[in-house]
Amino acid sequence: MPNAVVSKTIIKKTTGNITVASFATGEELGEKTSPFDTYIQIIDGAAEVIIDEKKYQLKLGNGIVIPAHSPHCINANEQFKMISTVIKSGYED
Repeated sequence: MPNAVVSKTIIKKTTGNITVASFATGEELGEKTSPFDTYIQIIDGAAEVIIDEKKYQLKLGNGIVIPAHSPHCINANEQFKMISTVIKSGYED
């Protein structure tokens, strides 16, 4: 779908969730902060991920951990797809 971000949640549990997202060229996930660790992996194309103002270029197969409470955003300089895994456990204390 052109000019869109499409996402589908695969698993949603109290301990975390897994989502697949597809970004059209030029789309972005604006800056946000999550209270949980998030792991993203590129499964098609390539993306620019900015974490704490540091830029990372991720291509097919690359993954990165976005630490809890770290401001981040994702830019689609080309069309890409990713899997996002949010881990909500480990914050009990």
